Amino acid sequence: MTDAQETASAQAAQAPRPESGPAPVPLLEPREGIPPVTVTGDGLARVTAAFAEATGPVAVDAERASGYRYGQRAYLVQLRREGAGTALIDPVACPDLTALDAALAQSEWVLHAATQDLPCLREIGMRPARLFDTELAGRLAGFPRVGLGAMVENVLGYALEKGHSAVDWSTRPLPEPWLRYAALDVELLVDLRDALEEELAGQGKLEWAREEFAAIVAAPPPPPRKDPWRRTSGMHKVRRRRQMAVVRELWQTRDAVARKRDVSPGKVLSDAAIVEAALASPANARALAALPGFGHRMGRRQLEQWQAAVERARALPESELPQQSQAPAGPPPPRSWADKDPDAAARLTAARAAVTQHAEELNLPQENLLTPDTVRRLCWEPPAEVTRETVGEALRRMGAREWQIGQTAELLRAALSVSA
Repeated sequence: MTDAQETASAQAAQAPRPESGPAPVPLLEPREGIPPVTVTGDGLARVTAAFAEATGPVAVDAERASGYRYGQRAYLVQLRREGAGTALIDPVACPDLTALDAALAQSEWVLHAATQDLPCLREIGMRPARLFDTELAGRLAGFPRVGLGAMVENVLGYALEKGHSAVDWSTRPLPEPWLRYAALDVELLVDLRDALEEELAGQGKLEWAREEFAAIVAAPPPPPRKDPWRRTSGMHKVRRRRQMAVVRELWQTRDAVARKRDVSPGKVLSDAAIVEAALASPANARALAALPGFGHRMGRRQLEQWQAAVERARALPESELPQQSQAPAGPPPPRSWADKDPDAAARLTAARAAVTQHAEELNLPQENLLTPDTVRRLCWEPPAEVTRETVGEALRRMGAREWQIGQTAELLRAALSVSA
């Protein structure tokens, strides 16, 4: 058996797995049936009172209309708590959930992939003080698949129907099958939380998970992206500053239209069409119409709108053209390290190997043990005096949690002592 095979065999032996038994049981209906959607202030007050009087952790989920509507707002909020059952709340009809948030202030919230839902929950006044993230718990416990359906199946033995995950949740009224799906998403979330807590405790990782959950709660909202138009898909094809100006003008025009119409920007104009127009720089609307993405289905007024954006970019003085993308803050791409700083390249090779090996020994993803960006930054600019303490302090400044520091500081101290 090769070293790689031995490592894979050891990981497979350590990975948590369900006990052998019958096939997963399909979960077809919520225990108390599909609850009515809360759409009035009185209804919200009743839900708030019921959840305030109930006990235990609160399962929370939110459904968005990604790909259909502008932004990432919530269009349905699902909650479940022992003693209160399941509630479905329409945040369009009830946009202020601060009273419900206050009623749950002392409760632990259970979410799956919390960082996806917390931004839209914040917009409607819901901010957990404590949480348990079942997806992150699954990663730390070493499960190979951590989607909600896979976790419920592998841990609890039930099969969730996931056919409505990508539907347009802004639809009103919401069809009954969608509401059933939404209610089932929180049906077993607390049960999953309890099973994962036990699994993590058995592996000696429960305190690690608690540190991770606390870091999610404490993290501030991300700042607005600078120059979001630079993230247009296919932007790597755009080399010249004048072409970049066309992308910027078209992107900003599209964003304004999408915001006004409350639709996903991709439904207004595709990224591919924006890039094609930037590369071709068409002289008039007729030439624009010949490009992919601006076909015969597009009306004259639309074509004129996009052509006007192209012409604004073409008319800009040189001084107002966007600059070439600035190098990101931090170390250069690792592929250039061997030439720029051979010692740093040697440190990075040693550090990566050490972190990867230890992550395999702990049976968790390398990026959860320590993010690749943290490893790169540390290897590019190590402390002046390399000790376990100085390495730990450097990791702490970069946002590493205490459990991560405890697991990696000594490994990285040794790696930082390597030279080319």
